[in-house]
Amino acid sequence: MSVRFVTRTVHAYLDYPVAFALMGLPFVLGLGQSNPMALWLSVVTGAAAFVLTVLTDHHLGIWRVLPYRFHLAVDLLVGVVFLAAPSLFGFSGMDAIFYWLNGAAVVAVISLSTPEEGVTT
Repeated sequence: MSVRFVTRTVHAYLDYPVAFALMGLPFVLGLGQSNPMALWLSVVTGAAAFVLTVLTDHHLGIWRVLPYRFHLAVDLLVGVVFLAAPSLFGFSGMDAIFYWLNGAAVVAVISLSTPEEGVTT
């Protein structure tokens, strides 16, 4: 049994709510106290994640022009950037916690994602 249990289908169902959460939660949580970039980095990333999901070749993609592997690579990059953001931009308190938790969650999901073997479009 593999520990990689996040399938392409499961990942697709996570994408839209995560994109909207990245756009809305910073306002709900009052991010930006340590640096205004803590608010806007998440909002812009959420908007980009929404576009990426719309364009990804999976069953919830609307215009399926981007390969799923590319989507996973972008997600991993976002996770790493989120983990580094508090140090890079001087985020502290809730701002830092938000980015560390989200970065760790994204890296975990990518690490637990199943490979695309045998996938056809």
